[in-house]
Amino acid sequence: MAAPRAFLHLGTREWNGRARRIHSMSELVTPDSNREKKRTLLQFLSDHFRDIQTLREYLLQRESSKVNWENRSFTKIQEKYGPYVTGAFFILKQGGAVKYGDRGFQDKEWIRPADRSHFFAEFPELQKVPVEAVDASGCAINYQGLSNLLPLKELRSLSLQRCPNLDDWCLGRLYLLAGSLQELSLAGCPRISERGLACLHHLQNLRRLDISDLPAVSHPGLTQILVEEMLPHCEVRGADWAQPLKLGPDEQPPDTSSPLFS
Repeated sequence: MAAPRAFLHLGTREWNGRARRIHSMSELVTPDSNREKKRTLLQFLSDHFRDIQTLREYLLQRESSKVNWENRSFTKIQEKYGPYVTGAFFILKQGGAVKYGDRGFQDKEWIRPADRSHFFAEFPELQKVPVEAVDASGCAINYQGLSNLLPLKELRSLSLQRCPNLDDWCLGRLYLLAGSLQELSLAGCPRISERGLACLHHLQNLRRLDISDLPAVSHPGLTQILVEEMLPHCEVRGADWAQPLKLGPDEQPPDTSSPLFS
């Protein structure tokens, strides 16, 4: 990691000196000096590009390490308090929200990051109370982090919309929630494609599914039709995609403004 540090500590005087040398070379107009100038300029740009590229790779590696750390398994909490507390703790640390069942925290209201101190005090009482809903919208959950949610066997509602690290491989793991999951939102996830959506055929208990605004899906209208056939008892949201296939030029589209999750 010496290269990024060296680049960041490049002194102003040294940088200005390089710039002045290049500028002074532009004033020389002889053919030989032009060839030499081009070689020197190309060498400078090449060196500078390597510095930028190394810095970029270093920053990307740091970001990846941070995401993996945020998605680690909380083994000690799992061993002491069980899967319900562990899953809720993971989501709250990610910035999301959870809702417990009938015997849960604050009479089935959403628990959000601002409630964490109160939630921590409730750990012993919540060990056997199932989590029924998770709102992880915009969280940095990845394939590894899903391991904290998959043991929630009573989970009925899961919102993963706008999660930047959620991909097709992640959807392949959701079959473990097939026994309970009734609502799922994947809206706005940039890395989900048709291949990932095909994995949802395991979720036959789904009643509402939001697959709108998925930029990696090549044929959104056709994909929605296939998902509807794959999950015949599920209301699939994403009607804006299918309108060009289902409506004539003079027909008005239906009102699809109602939210997926009440």
